Amino acid sequence: MAVLRRTVACRAALATAVVSFLVLPLNAENNGKSPAASSSPDAVWRQIFAKPPAAPDPDTNLSTPGKIALGFMLFRDPRLSRDGTISCASCHQPDRAFTDGLAKAAARDGGTLPRNTPTLWNVAWGKHLFWDGRASSLEQQAHQPITDHREMAGEFSTIIKVLNDDRVAASLFSRAFRDAPYVSEDNIVRALAAYQRTLVAPVTPFDRWITGEDTALSDAAQRGFKIFVGKGGCVGCHGGWRMTDDGFHDIGLPGDDPGRSAIAGGIKGAPQFKTPGLRELTKTAPYMHDGSLPSLRSVIDHYAGGLKVRPSLDSNIVRDLDLTEAQKDDLEQFLASASSK
Repeated sequence: MAVLRRTVACRAALATAVVSFLVLPLNAENNGKSPAASSSPDAVWRQIFAKPPAAPDPDTNLSTPGKIALGFMLFRDPRLSRDGTISCASCHQPDRAFTDGLAKAAARDGGTLPRNTPTLWNVAWGKHLFWDGRASSLEQQAHQPITDHREMAGEFSTIIKVLNDDRVAASLFSRAFRDAPYVSEDNIVRALAAYQRTLVAPVTPFDRWITGEDTALSDAAQRGFKIFVGKGGCVGCHGGWRMTDDGFHDIGLPGDDPGRSAIAGGIKGAPQFKTPGLRELTKTAPYMHDGSLPSLRSVIDHYAGGLKVRPSLDSNIVRDLDLTEAQKDDLEQFLASASSK
């Protein structure tokens, strides 16, 4: 119930902020320029983009230092794969914001997987995992890349034997799981999930500005924020601290990937995909579920005239969004401000 109350409160605050912005605009845009950027954000925007005090921790898998340390090791351990050459970190590279820099992830057979590798920053808060949302928890998610024949192609029976034969690894499992002190499939995915819940995106210039450091954002980035929450309508799907609504939307990309419509709970015929968070965005190119947009500017151009209009196109999208080149520059500066470097 507490989570539901927080969700309702956030949605109410977002609605209030949008109305306030439309009725009482501050330093309204003038062809992409303003006489002076707002020195600080309105209090309601601070509430909407406020960072929670701690990552959620499920009662079924409470985090401990031992689990996290074990998960850190397993995440980088190629022994989880069939041929001992691929680890979780092969695709989710820490120096690339836990992505791989590829349009679509590499497959074991030398080809490519159907979709782009998503970042792992802030996955602790995610309600759905994978672009189509087919997993509802990090524990459930961890099974799939390990056993998928085109990804790691591991077999848990073999993985368990290999890890049991390693005295150091077996000892780490014993210390991490006092209630079940042994190597098991369940303990492997629980440790991986515990580690991934520690992956919280670092503080950015946008964070410093939204919490009151008036000079943390340039005038251009502040103008971009006004577009983001105003005429661009971006905040409709990218609200909240992680800049995602955890929802599924058709954003007008071409292609025949059915997305969530192929999953139970999806809408038939609607190629919807999970809204990605925008944290550390400068390190996660190329963008979209198919990796089809190589730069932030190409993403902006897509929404400002590049949409494939169809009945399932999401209602939050501004279909006739017209941005000047200066406004696109400002919006790009704002999006970059949600990255730490």
